[in-house]
Amino acid sequence: MNVVSIEAAGVGVSWLDTAGPLLVWVIVLSFVLVECALIVGLFLPGDSLLFGAGVVLAQHGSDANAWLLSGAALIVAVLGNQIGYYIGRGSGTKLIARRDGKVLNRHNLDRAQRFLDRRGFFAIVAARWIPWIRTLAPLIAGAARMDPRRFMAATALGGLLWVPTLVLLGYYGAGLLDALPWLKTAALWVSIAFFVFGTGYGVLRYRQEMRRPVDETDDARA
Repeated sequence: MNVVSIEAAGVGVSWLDTAGPLLVWVIVLSFVLVECALIVGLFLPGDSLLFGAGVVLAQHGSDANAWLLSGAALIVAVLGNQIGYYIGRGSGTKLIARRDGKVLNRHNLDRAQRFLDRRGFFAIVAARWIPWIRTLAPLIAGAARMDPRRFMAATALGGLLWVPTLVLLGYYGAGLLDALPWLKTAALWVSIAFFVFGTGYGVLRYRQEMRRPVDETDDARA
């Protein structure tokens, strides 16, 4: 057992050695796809997930794994946005807004629409760094019939600036803490806890929003 494994076992995270990077890959790719393609992704902690994945992979000390996951997650993020784009192109946004919704409301959809209208191509790029707009942007772009090739270029550039940055920041940031194993382990636990509780809270918020009736004023406006 290597030094990192011994340190991990001392604080109850030795399961990471048996779970391995494969578990990280499955979780990250699944969540990135959902966040970028479906409206439930609006409530998922995508940024902290990517950063936390880098921290967890640092437990195994595999640079190749971190870089390969970055590339795979980038592809999935672009694919997810394409799915969201064509969902919006086919059905618009009329079923998204909820009456008295805290997040899924007409006000937020209008804000996202104005953001895309003002910035166009660069709004899609920047949307990767704005959690709730990140999920809404593909739907709105599809509903607005944005040129699909232009959208693909924008979402690919945005993904390139988003996914590898967070994964590798977590990976190499955790690696810098090798001299302080207790702090590295603390960072690992904080990342896992933030992801678990963030996901649970997000699913709860999504269910609360979806219980509200559809804002029927959407139909008239559409």
